[in-house]
Amino acid sequence: MLAEIFNQCETEMKSSISHMLRDFKTLRTGKITTSVLDNVKIDYYGTMTSLDQVGSILVADATTIVINPWEKNLLQQIDSAISKANIGANPNNDGVQIKLFFPAMTVEQRQESVKQMKVMGETAKIAIRNDRKHSNDKIKKLEKDKLITADESKSAQENIQKITDKFITEVESILKTKEAEILKV
Repeated sequence: MLAEIFNQCETEMKSSISHMLRDFKTLRTGKITTSVLDNVKIDYYGTMTSLDQVGSILVADATTIVINPWEKNLLQQIDSAISKANIGANPNNDGVQIKLFFPAMTVEQRQESVKQMKVMGETAKIAIRNDRKHSNDKIKKLEKDKLITADESKSAQENIQKITDKFITEVESILKTKEAEILKV
């Protein structure tokens, strides 16, 4: 019963960290990746569709992304969606493909990316603390229903706190590593 709560708590906390790492992929660091386009979607025959579903996206070099749509009539929509997304580069449409030339990041842009990253990290910590609260609530309910003793409840809540501390420390470690990566010139 308690082991099940511990396992579920740990699984949910791992999920919070995975979500944070996915969010990090949308951040711009020194080297450009196609993940900066992950949140850009176009209306493809009535369905909001991500760019990787309507064409190929390639990184040509450290500052250039090339998008080759499978249907040439989508060029204008893709161009418009990228412009609205404000990803830090203006699309260059040559009638066949779209090229995005990203300028080298300034110190201010790197600091802004670090700020965004820290907000994402704080969101992950909040999610982890919420997972702790839900697990502790389950434990308290077991105690209230007289399925476990007060001592077992206290011990279980201490165990949940240790799990929480482990994951909060992991988030802080990831943030520190990512910050060094972003600020490295």
